[in-house]
Order: sequence, then structure tokens, then C-alpha cells
Amino acid sequence: MASSASLDEALGANPLLQDFDFPPFDVVDAKHVRPGIRALLKKLEGDLEELERTVEPTWPKLVVPLEKIVDQLTVVWGIVNHLKSVKDSSELRSAIEEVQPEKVKFQLRLGQSKPIYNAFKAILESPDWQTLTEARKRIVESQIKEAVLSGVSLEDDKRDNFNKIEQELKRLSHKFEENVLDATKKFEKLVTEKNEIEGLPATALGMAAQTALSKGHENAIAENGPWIITLDGPSFLSVMQHARNRSLREEIYRAYVTRASSGDLDNTAIVDSILKLRLEKAKLLNYNNYAEVSMATKMATVEKAEELLEKLRSASWNAAVQDMEDLKNFSKSKDAPEADDLNHWDTSFWSERLRESKFDINEEELRPYFSLPKVMDGLFNLANMLFGINIEPADGLAPVWNNDVRFYRIKDSSGSPVAYFYFDPYTRPSEKKGGAWMREVLARSHVLSRDGASARLPVAHMVCNQTPPVGNKPSLMTFRELETVFHEFGHALQHMLTKQDEGLVAGLRGIEWDAVELPSQFMENWCYHRDTLMSIAKHYETGETLPEETYKKLLAARTFRAGSLSLRQIRFASVDLKLHTDYIPGGSESIFDVDRRVSERTQVIPSLPEDRFLCGFRHIFAGGYAAGYYSYKWAEVLSADAFSAFEDAGLDDSEAVKETGHKFRETILALGGGKAPLEVFVEFRGREPSPEPLLRHNGLLATASA
Repeated sequence: MASSASLDEALGANPLLQDFDFPPFDVVDAKHVRPGIRALLKKLEGDLEELERTVEPTWPKLVVPLEKIVDQLTVVWGIVNHLKSVKDSSELRSAIEEVQPEKVKFQLRLGQSKPIYNAFKAILESPDWQTLTEARKRIVESQIKEAVLSGVSLEDDKRDNFNKIEQELKRLSHKFEENVLDATKKFEKLVTEKNEIEGLPATALGMAAQTALSKGHENAIAENGPWIITLDGPSFLSVMQHARNRSLREEIYRAYVTRASSGDLDNTAIVDSILKLRLEKAKLLNYNNYAEVSMATKMATVEKAEELLEKLRSASWNAAVQDMEDLKNFSKSKDAPEADDLNHWDTSFWSERLRESKFDINEEELRPYFSLPKVMDGLFNLANMLFGINIEPADGLAPVWNNDVRFYRIKDSSGSPVAYFYFDPYTRPSEKKGGAWMREVLARSHVLSRDGASARLPVAHMVCNQTPPVGNKPSLMTFRELETVFHEFGHALQHMLTKQDEGLVAGLRGIEWDAVELPSQFMENWCYHRDTLMSIAKHYETGETLPEETYKKLLAARTFRAGSLSLRQIRFASVDLKLHTDYIPGGSESIFDVDRRVSERTQVIPSLPEDRFLCGFRHIFAGGYAAGYYSYKWAEVLSADAFSAFEDAGLDDSEAVKETGHKFRETILALGGGKAPLEVFVEFRGREPSPEPLLRHNGLLATASA
């Protein structure tokens, strides 16, 4: 009895099982994961059995209890998963690895519940169907579709096989992600001679010396070293763009494109297994390939996605060839010995030099104008002008996982809170995965109201990986990092400004995947808007505004190498579709052969024979972008066209901008997954989307028409 009582007491104290307004990120530890997740799953299994026993085809008897089950799992697993991304440890990993199969098993059991599926079908077929709101119809239709894709119609052996595949896919993508993180962490290049690292800007030297310091080189300083180069984003990019030492660039580039492709951390076999299992899963569900499964819940079809990629590829190719000619000629004019033999480790370096020469813009010299506090002020002022919201610091209101994390409250024009968000800006390579992302912490929901009257408010987190403050200098950002913050904030706005009270389609929930990048890419356009940029770009020491001629150069440089950058995304999207349509796992062609075949049409310089970029392609093997990477380009068409509505209204006309912003908020940001994205777009824009604004913004219209 005593042990059972003490177990109950321990569970009662488990922070994952508490009732909270904001997750207890500060106290959740690896030791809470196994008992916490298991206790939660046990409770939810009981709730699910109760629901199946009492279910009726009505909202209160079906959707309300279902939303409660789905939400509890989403929130609690979200906490654990988030901590793995930002505060990784071997203890946390092994705890998650142990309970993940149990969590997947429960999700499969829920997704394959016949009583729930039949109740949704009964609602669809009932005479009351026409009286449902559009959002409720979308919930019913998507629940039926998701159930079918979860294997609800499979019987016995087929269902067992399907469930085994799902478990194995989850395990493999987990392992893939860990291997990439570990391979990135494992690589260290110690540099002791200053001439070897010539060209690296002060911020990069400071960061490399700080890394060396943290690895036990106690005398490391920016000026004299020693320095440690890593494959973490900011470190890798600074070498590619600025190191004059060509052999250093080559070494770092080769290490980067062969990450997680050898030894204990080799992802090659994992990728093959993932593709083989995805194909098996597709066949079990009566689809020809996995891309068709992916497209079942998207706006596009395989054919439409391929058609768009080819249209953009042909519009970008000649421009990309010209980009390479320009680099050759420029490097030749600088007497570079490699001018006639430019390789992958030369293009970023010479692009930066050409950009500096052509537009007289040096990314590094711009950093002092983009200090993080000023950037956030400017971003919040823009959100206020466009969407009528006020954003204020609320640090201390919610627990955080690291002292650098900030917490904010969003209020509408009447002063009522509408949402909250966390912001974790800096790189921490030893415990935080690379890249930038936004995720939901809590979704808006009437069913899960805290007071029984008003809807529960949405909470998000935004995570970036920019250069941390060094000494008493604030975090000074590159223009690219500025765009990244605007991008992630666009995602967060769609989650936080939703007016949808049906929790299953509130915010980002229920939005077709290829439409979710619309608000994020839309927000990036404002980085080039004169008033917005000038309000941000103040020198962190002198307070001086970015010179007007520098702004004009930034604007001119916007389309610099647009063809090459477009092809890069098209390569990723095309190889993703090829691997999920006509690639035969275990056949005569390897995954790398497929990548090479795609690269011939999407890269002006052919890939290296030893390029293993696929072994680090997290988006499609450990993220949600399998047969969906094209979504970036698909949504870019939507976002450029949405921004062109502001151009049509007149960017200098503040009243017109406010009016258009209000319309954007009331449609794209407010309606969530409660309405089909194409209809939402048409409601905002007054017509269907056109690729013309995207090509125009990228300076590729002439090439397209030619």
C-alpha cells in the first residue's frame, strides 16, 4: 500500500500532470517523462474507452470529448518534445525513446477508432449536415479523411502491419534527427594560426573564440584565438561567406554536405528504410506512392506541384547560369586562381565579394544597425499598424527553459489579452537544434476555456539560432536573421490571432500544409518596406539611422542571385517529390543517384560525387515536409500575391495599408483551418492566386517571358 501511495504522491507532484495556465518548462526534467507520459496515456485510454462506449453523432457527445483527449496529449507531449529541441540531454533522449512507442500506439488506437469514425460519418450523412457551420463541416470531413489515412479501414493483418510501420517510421525519424544533431556537434575544427582564418568578421571570430573557451581553451580571445569552427549554422555560414582560406572553406563544406553519412551516425540506411516503409504504407492505403498520401491533405496534387516547380525552374535557370558567369568574371578580375574552376565552396565567398562590390553592401557592416531589441520593437510596431494589436513584455508570468527566453503578451485594440508567446533567440549548439521554428504551446479553444466563458487563449513559441550577445554588445543580426525573425513571427501570428473557437481548426490546426507558409513568407516582405526597415535600423551605439543610400542598395540587392536561390529550393523540393513518387527502394538507383539526377537540372555546378546532403535533410526525414517541401514555393506564390495587395493599395498610404492589414487579419490570420485555404485567399484577394508577383519580386519575369 505504502509504495502505491508514494507512487500516487510522486505522480501528483509530476509537473507534466499538473493543471497549468502555462507549462512548467523550468521544472520538467528527464525523470518526469516516463512516469508522466505513462500516467497520462493511462488516463487518456480510459477517456477514449468511455467516449467509444457513450459516443453519439452529436457535437457534445463526440467532438467535445475527442478534443479534450487530443489536446491533453498534444500539450503534454509538446512540452517534452520542445525541451528535446532546446535543452537536449542523453537522459531526456532515452526517456522519450522509451515512451514514444507507447504514445504512438495510443495515437494509432485513437486514429483507428471505428466508433468515432462511424459517428463522424453519421454526422456527414445526417439531415442536419447543412445546418453545421463551415468550420464544423471542415472538422468532420478532415476527421474522416485522417481516420482513413490512419488505417481505420484496414483489418487484422493489414492493420497490424500498418501499425508496425508507423511505429518504425517514428523511431527512424527520431534517430535521423539525433544523428544529424550529434554529427553537427561532433565536428570541431581547431584553428590556431590567424592567417588561416583571415577574412572572418569580428562577430564570427568572437563566436569561434567563445566556442573554444567553452571547450577548455581558457586563453581563447577573438583577436588571437584559438578558434573553433563548427557546423552550426552561424559558424558554417561565416566560413563559407568570408574565409579567404580556400582549403578551409573546402574542408568545412565537405564536412557539412557529408554530415551524418558515415560511422555510427550514418543516416543512409535510415533514409532507405524510411522511404521503403512510406511506400509500403501508401500501398496499404491503396495509393500508388507516398506523395499521393501526402497530397491527400494538401491544396496541391502531385501533378500541380511538379508543374509549378518546373515553371519556376525554367524561369530561374538562365538567371542562375548568368549568376555563375558573373562570379567567374568577377573572381577573374580579382586574379583568383580558382576563377576558371569555381566549386561549391567558392560560390558563397565570391557572391559576398560581388555583392559588396556591386551594391557596396557588407552583411557584417550592417549588423550594428540590427540589434535584437530594436528589431523586436520595429516588428511589434509593424504588427500594431497592420493588425491593430499591442505586444508587451510579460517576463515572469510564465516559467521558461533558459534565462535568455523572453515572454510576451498580445492585446487587441480594446486592451484585452488575445495571446501569449515565448521567444528563444540565440544559438546553443550543445543542447539546441539548429534552424528556426514556431510551434503551438496551447491552441485557442472554447471547449478548453479556463473560466467556462471565454475561449482559452493561444500560446506559441518562436525559436531562432542567431549570434548571442558578446560581452556588453547586444545580439547584432544579419539581414537574413532579421528576415528569419519576421518569418517565424508570421507563423506565430496565424496561430495567435485566430478568431476560431473550434479548437480542432483554430490557428494553424487544420490548415492544409502547403498554405501554412503564407503568413510567414508574407511577413518577410516587410523587411524591405522603407518605413519599417528605417524604424528598426538604428546603430546600437550611436543611434544613427541606416543611411538612405544603404537602404536603396539593400533593395537593389534583393534580387541578387535570385535565380540561384530559387533553384536551390527547387532542387530540395524536386528531390523530395522524386524520392516519394518514382524512386524504388532497394532498386538499381540509390537515393544519391536520384539527387544527382535532380541536381543536373537544378544546379549550375554539378553536385560533388560524395555529396550526402540527403543524410542531413531533416525537413523530409525528421520534420513534417515529406513529399511536401514544394510547399515553400507553393506558399511563396500565395504570399507574394498577398503582399501585392498592399502594393496595389499603395505602400505609402498608411490608411490604405491599415485597411488592407485589417482585411488580412480578418481572413488569412483569423479563419484558421475552419475554411479551405483557397477560399480564404480569394476572400482576402478577391481572386485566385497568380505566380506573377513572385516572379516580379524576384526579378525573374523577363526570363520567364523569354
